[in-house]
Amino acid sequence: MEFPKKNEYYPGYQPYIDLVDKEHFFEQFDKVTNETVDLFKSIPIDKLNYKYAENKWTIKEVLMHIIDTERGFSYRAIVCLRNDKKTPLYGMDEDFYAKNVNVTNRGIESMLEEFEIVRKGFRILFKNCTAEQASFLGNRVGHKISARALGYISIGHTQHHLNIIKERYLDS
Repeated sequence: MEFPKKNEYYPGYQPYIDLVDKEHFFEQFDKVTNETVDLFKSIPIDKLNYKYAENKWTIKEVLMHIIDTERGFSYRAIVCLRNDKKTPLYGMDEDFYAKNVNVTNRGIESMLEEFEIVRKGFRILFKNCTAEQASFLGNRVGHKISARALGYISIGHTQHHLNIIKERYLDS
């Protein structure tokens, strides 16, 4: 899938886009998916509810945030892939979502299964679209967005959180 042009996404997504190569979309998507599963499986159970600072998310809450965000990206992508010019695509309030889910007693295997299922569905959307569909600019509130931009942003967003977990949660 072709790399998105700058007019295909809100500039605030640039840090995520910058974490992704311009080529080999599916290889990168799969690599980050597998790295995510491997990293979370490697974390000791007693550290999964760890926060590195007050008012920060636990490791499991970070994973839930990634899952929730993937779902939001998937929804926005399907709207774009279907050339829907009418439906407004709002952003998500990540803190609101995090406050309204409790993963403290949820098993990591269940969460990883959910992550993999959500990622697989998102990947299939891209595997079965045309270049024209992928580049269609949907009606994101505040700035247009394309499905392919959402795909690349998804890779970068997940990589961003893997980096944070490695740097802030596991280095202590």
